[in-house]
Amino acid sequence: MSLAEDIKQKKFESEYQKALINLLYTYNHVVSKMNIFFKSHGITRQQYNVLRILRGQHPKPASINLIKERMLDKMSDASRIVKRLLDKDLIVRKVSFDDRRSVEITISQNGLKLLEDTDNEVKNFINLTNNLSDTEAKQLNVLLDKLREQKHA
Repeated sequence: MSLAEDIKQKKFESEYQKALINLLYTYNHVVSKMNIFFKSHGITRQQYNVLRILRGQHPKPASINLIKERMLDKMSDASRIVKRLLDKDLIVRKVSFDDRRSVEITISQNGLKLLEDTDNEVKNFINLTNNLSDTEAKQLNVLLDKLREQKHA
């Protein structure tokens, strides 16, 4: 279905407005599917993102700042997410030996297992783009990068 059909709007102010609304609508479509999936595994998208970051660091620890820098959702509260993952026994948190003010965070065996158990299903999210050709996917990536490069909003 087209955007106009999905949101029951026949006319847009401009193609630019339609593109922005389409971007937001598509984002929400993808996020909704991901939220349902991750909820079925007892975590949120943001918690999954932190676990992936920690797996990438493994076996080295990560700081809260490193996690914040690498998170996809920059508005997320990394400290709160870490606390919730700790409560679920998916990560290990300890005070740094070198700097008592710093906290080292590593993924636990349970966290690694959860990621291993969900890896194949997460890879299936790529199917959300399988109606695009390789050329179209490349073009979409270029256009999305170009949108983020805009200096003023």
